[in-house]
Amino acid sequence: MRPGHPTEQAVGMEYYVSDADGVGGRLREDDADFRVRELERFDTEPVDAPTDAYPHLVFRATLQGWDTNDFASRLSDALGISRERVNWAGTKDKYAVTTQLFSVYGADPADLPEIDGVEIEVLGRAGRNLEFGDLAGNAFELVVTDPERPENAAAITDALCEFGGLDERHRSGGSADGSSEDATSIGVPNFFGQQRFGSRRPVTHKVGLAIARDDWEGAVMAYLGNPTEAEPESTQEARTFVEETRDWQEALERVPHRLRYERSMIHALAEYDGEPGPEEFREALERVPSNLQRLFVHAAQSYAFNLMLSERLERGLPFDRPVEGDVVCFSDTDAPDGLALPDTDRLQRVDERRVDSVTRHCERGRAFVTAPLVGTETELADGEQGEIERAVLDDLGLEPADFDLPGEFDSTGTRRAVLLRTDLRLETEPLTLEFALPKGSYATVVSREYLKVNSVDLG
Repeated sequence: MRPGHPTEQAVGMEYYVSDADGVGGRLREDDADFRVRELERFDTEPVDAPTDAYPHLVFRATLQGWDTNDFASRLSDALGISRERVNWAGTKDKYAVTTQLFSVYGADPADLPEIDGVEIEVLGRAGRNLEFGDLAGNAFELVVTDPERPENAAAITDALCEFGGLDERHRSGGSADGSSEDATSIGVPNFFGQQRFGSRRPVTHKVGLAIARDDWEGAVMAYLGNPTEAEPESTQEARTFVEETRDWQEALERVPHRLRYERSMIHALAEYDGEPGPEEFREALERVPSNLQRLFVHAAQSYAFNLMLSERLERGLPFDRPVEGDVVCFSDTDAPDGLALPDTDRLQRVDERRVDSVTRHCERGRAFVTAPLVGTETELADGEQGEIERAVLDDLGLEPADFDLPGEFDSTGTRRAVLLRTDLRLETEPLTLEFALPKGSYATVVSREYLKVNSVDLG
């Protein structure tokens, strides 16, 4: 174990599991060097099924140079329909080659347009639209550009294999995307990656923490202020001006139009005649889309979760098996072959008499130790893990009841596996990492162990 990169420590990822120096280099030199394919879990009927019962056309799209939202907008414009009639199961990045499912209400295959950078494969029809979560996970193929120490990849793999903790019978085999049997089972802490908090300007958790503390002014200012060197100079100057003056009218002249969410908040504050109070700051924060409002709170929960995992590492507690007081979840029995998919609706508290039996389930990949994404319904663990959870919340000045919040900010919480396991294939020419992850997990928490570079270079 060694200290993490400072940019990652700032969002709670305080350690690397592997001690070896990273291979160095960078990801996403070219879109084709970062490939993502959804592991699908959505049934369809034949394309000639009756449209009254199955009105949603389902297709698989491979996108290059498109993020999911922009493609959905381009598609709906070409079809002459509302953007709300286009749905998908998971959002993907623009700077990659991505393959994912879409559904379109009321469309026929002949209606689908040809779009540059897009390949479409019609799959059939469905009685409902795709929703977030209608996938088991994602398969990744990542090419490392200009690695400085590619020979270190083997030592890193050995360390991650040991950390994953599967018994010998379950350490090798084919991966969920059908790769060959030269894959090695590895494990890493199931951190929330840098993208959760903002890759170049990690502030969403700061906003969420202020919301949970009922500090609406602090939440707004955390989003409007906090300039970083990764931003253009004009943006840094505008954020500094807002922090120093609170002159909302003048801020509208200075804040670039591309910062549309910041400008929405500033417009709300500029409309108020007088000095804004907590209610006005809350209303300003509610000007941003509802999914971003939820993201703020989720980022605060994710930050606390990362800190809990880092403290578990610091204390030397295992990730691959429980200790007394842990809360475990069991595997999803409907997951694709070779993909370990935790089901956090099936929880069990581990007391002294259950430690050995639950350990055997964990060794076989059938159960997973968890930590909380804290919300109003969270029940903290017992034992040493419970001490960790309570200490982190105390340090942050939070408790589960603080997430009883208005509107989109409210969160009941859940639990999440602390260990992320995957079958990894390693190619050397060029250095390439191939693996599959369950939905909600981040490829960067695997790649960070190998490269050990600034998170900006992880894409």
